[in-house]
Amino acid sequence: MNIIIKKITKENYKDVLALHVAKEQEGFIESTKECLDEAKESDLWRPVGIYNENQLVGFSMYGLFKDKKDRGRVWLDRFMIAKEYQGKGYGNKSLDILIDRLFNEYNCGEIYLSVYGDNVQAIKMYKCRGFKFNGEIDINGEKVMVLKKETDSKVSNYKN
Repeated sequence: MNIIIKKITKENYKDVLALHVAKEQEGFIESTKECLDEAKESDLWRPVGIYNENQLVGFSMYGLFKDKKDRGRVWLDRFMIAKEYQGKGYGNKSLDILIDRLFNEYNCGEIYLSVYGDNVQAIKMYKCRGFKFNGEIDINGEKVMVLKKETDSKVSNYKN
């Protein structure tokens, strides 16, 4: 397995639109079309394709959102592996790579995400990497989780 994260370009745009999660997961994440439309509206978003070698297997979108104190939060806002590639280890491997990428790209100490409380599989995957609920609920009713680089992470390469 050789996971590669690539920017969304006009060359891979249509392939990304064709990605879908399993039917029972559709309520947990927006479609790739909705995500890409949102990314067109705000340049804060960084949509990326998740590849195993040259095969597109998933999608993610992240960004830095500044608050009133201008500190901001780095959000891993969307993360999905297409239904036909689930259960093969791509999710775990690519999540590790994305976490590393966000810590390095933004030189931040925390990564935020939100998840529906009944998305048990995703919560388990996030908790295994050290994400913890912080008590916040986002505007969509999702629970906010945070991964702190120095203290919470259970994977050694997330630490300095």
